[in-house]
Amino acid sequence: MRNWWREISDLVLPVACGGCGRPRTALCEECAGALSGGPARRARPVPEPAGLPAVWGAAAYEDAVRAVLLAHKERGALGLAGALGRALAGSVRAAVARSAGAGTLLLVPVPSARGAVRARGHDAGRRIAWSASAELRRTGTPARVVAALRQRRGVADQAGLDARQRLANLAGALEVPAGGVRLLEGGRVVLVDDLMTTGASLVEAARAVRAVGGREFGGCPEPVAAAVVAVPPLSFEINRNCPRTSIVAGSEGEKLPERGYA
Repeated sequence: MRNWWREISDLVLPVACGGCGRPRTALCEECAGALSGGPARRARPVPEPAGLPAVWGAAAYEDAVRAVLLAHKERGALGLAGALGRALAGSVRAAVARSAGAGTLLLVPVPSARGAVRARGHDAGRRIAWSASAELRRTGTPARVVAALRQRRGVADQAGLDARQRLANLAGALEVPAGGVRLLEGGRVVLVDDLMTTGASLVEAARAVRAVGGREFGGCPEPVAAAVVAVPPLSFEINRNCPRTSIVAGSEGEKLPERGYA
């Protein structure tokens, strides 16, 4: 009922840009350009944790982009899912363009904590993944969303934890249940999320998929890559200035709009 009301209210109530607040538009041209106006780029958090697959991001997590992600996730601005999905689709294309393998792209969302989903009234990460999958198919790339990961235990709130503590907090938290193994066969697995900060959640998601009984997905023995909408700005800066080095992954003290993962 809550999602139904949000969908209807987006159509009949006055709207403002989710990025800058400009009236009578859900997302203005300038903010849309900040979100997906340029090519996706490789992103590296620092310290770059062991086990992190190659990650590609569409935009820097600042200003309008940050506001749009918060509006969609925390304030239920569901109409922004289309633009966020297009941005994520760009990251997915960049990720798979630089990896081997064949077959349908299997977009595997990093699951949100159940309590966070209940509190928000929607699963923001999965909604963006669905939108990205639709955009990829629209432009001729076979793709589908496969919710193959689930939480096997609870985790503590990640706010205030440093990179090492986040990795420890999430270690062993995810799994691919028996029924999910079959869903991953015959395609190219791409882990997807809205935001990467330290990379801890993507490390754990990749570990869970790699742990699936030695199976190969689309000719690749592990996830080919990971794709996200946004990363902290310096995760891009360091790639331009020093491709072999990573420095920072964003402010560990900030309470980022994530699922308790980061």
